[in-house]
Amino acid sequence: MSPDLASIVRTSIDAAKPSLEGWGIPAELPDTLPPVMAFDPELLPEEIRAWVVDIAHRMQCPIDFPAVGAVTAISSLIGARAVVQPKAKDDWQVVPNLWGLIIGNPGVMKSPALSETLRPLNRLEAKAREAFEAERESWDLDVKVAELQNEANSREAKGIAVKDPAKARELLKPMDLPASPAERRFIVNDATVEKLGEFMSVNPWGFMAYRDEIHGLLKSMDREGQEGARAFYLQGYDGNQSYTFDRIGRGTVRIERVCLAMLGGIQPGRIQSYVRDAVSGGAGDDGLLQRFGLTVWPDTDGNFKNVDQWPDTPAKQKAGDVFDRLAAIETPDEPTVWRFDDEAQAIFNEWREQFEPEVRGGTLHPALVAHLSKYRKLIPALALVFAMIDSPTAGVIAATHLLRSLAWSDYLRTHAERLYSAAVMPETGAAKALLTKIRSKALGESFTPREVVRKCWAGLGSTEAVRKAAELLADYEWLRLDVVQTGGRPSERFEVNPRLWSAS
Repeated sequence: MSPDLASIVRTSIDAAKPSLEGWGIPAELPDTLPPVMAFDPELLPEEIRAWVVDIAHRMQCPIDFPAVGAVTAISSLIGARAVVQPKAKDDWQVVPNLWGLIIGNPGVMKSPALSETLRPLNRLEAKAREAFEAERESWDLDVKVAELQNEANSREAKGIAVKDPAKARELLKPMDLPASPAERRFIVNDATVEKLGEFMSVNPWGFMAYRDEIHGLLKSMDREGQEGARAFYLQGYDGNQSYTFDRIGRGTVRIERVCLAMLGGIQPGRIQSYVRDAVSGGAGDDGLLQRFGLTVWPDTDGNFKNVDQWPDTPAKQKAGDVFDRLAAIETPDEPTVWRFDDEAQAIFNEWREQFEPEVRGGTLHPALVAHLSKYRKLIPALALVFAMIDSPTAGVIAATHLLRSLAWSDYLRTHAERLYSAAVMPETGAAKALLTKIRSKALGESFTPREVVRKCWAGLGSTEAVRKAAELLADYEWLRLDVVQTGGRPSERFEVNPRLWSAS
């Protein structure tokens, strides 16, 4: 190539390059997620610790997932059978049914980890179903015998009605039918509120509602007309209130205690969107989300080790014994009351004296305050669960159990702060999602918010969301807003920093 021709080619290439004049150097976006504490296996009682650690190791998932699953499942076995009175001279009682929520991207083994920790509950459910079916068969035979006796008595009464009407009258009285057997439930996956109510009417001490993906349940209760369902779940968290269903065609169902433990998983993008709606006065702004006290959103990375080994059988059996023991608790008409010993009572009082001024001080985000206020139940409830894992009949919660519960609260608080950061910094996640699409060249050198909305990308579903995300990217020099005057309403178009293209 001649020198003149080479010069012409270079000039053409330079002319084709986008001009960098007036453009700054893009800066990294701030991290959307505040740091969280890593889970320490010492937070778990020894009876279930090795089992949970083994699950996390074999699944290669954060230990937070099976830990929350195990504690929530065990709390559902206790339900309203036992309560703790956190004050020494007050009749305030706390039911230890807990709500757990694990947050993670697809592929981080949320569902397999929870499924593994729920195996003991599913085993108890299968045994209860087998026993119920046997009882039901026997009951069906008793009913048929009673019906035959009623028919025989009716025929005999017909023959003596004229001669001995008094005896005929006695014979026509129906035989007392045996009471229908009640099926004990341990876990329910997908049921309407009315069906849950039927289950609770014969399982007054409570059970667990488990949803592999809980986002559908949360969104379904946001719909108009689902106010009754929300109220039912909100009451189920308290665990000690009665409820009555009055439905045409179904009659009246009275529930002595609405006690429900909850467990499920959800993806970060979906929970962030739900949090933004919940704290901005949307349908979810009633404290339902804040009841998930055992919410964890652990850090994950790409590290992976192929683990192919048998489960730790002794650890699995040891944990299974805890489930069996708690499931077999005999409960009289009223729950068993547990109390703190003197040392634990002093520790709890000291904790509240520090905790209450903080949540009442007005310095925290209102959504986080609503969440932390539920720790008034969470702390004593966790302490009771740990005490019953260690000593199921003592009736006394020791300082070690309460200290473990308080250590959980320190850990869980960091995860709650990460959860509600979606309300404090709502645009950052969308901005990162938009930047990823720009880098992948899914958009051109410029775009309008409406053009992005048409793509139907997660977190970028409205022009307002896209505009805020783009404006944040403009603040960090990734984009530049160009307002085009059209004679009518101005058109907003965002130009991409040419440095991004030159770097690629």
